[in-house]
Amino acid sequence: MNIKEASEKTGVSSAAIRYYEKESLIPAIDRTPVGNRDIDDRIIRRIRFVTQMLSAGMSVENLRRYIELFDAQEDNTKEQKALLKEQLAVMEEKRDDLQAAIDHLNYKLNHFYDHMETTEEELRSLEREHAEKVAKQDAATDDEPDYHN
Repeated sequence: MNIKEASEKTGVSSAAIRYYEKESLIPAIDRTPVGNRDIDDRIIRRIRFVTQMLSAGMSVENLRRYIELFDAQEDNTKEQKALLKEQLAVMEEKRDDLQAAIDHLNYKLNHFYDHMETTEEELRSLEREHAEKVAKQDAATDDEPDYHN
């Protein structure tokens, strides 16, 4: 199939497929006699894998390293698993950070009237006090004689 058909089949843009090929994230794609890309199921599976790993937050560099290990003749299972475990740890940390933010917002919503209103009123009071202080300082400055004229 050509690149347009592969794009439709995978949901990955033609430009992204070309980028994956350029960055060696997928193998070099065979060409037809007239020079068009001839994409087979092997490439489609690689495109899907790359898309999934990028969606999981894996960097292009780590993904390229993983693919090099996979494509190598020797058994690199330990190194491949180490890269996947590293990425899993990164994703779990992001999930935990996101969950903490979600929990915080839920707390704020669940305690809006007994917490947020009180806190917001305290902040408004502090803002009023600050504005009064600034106004007094400005008034005191206006009352001082101007010796520079």
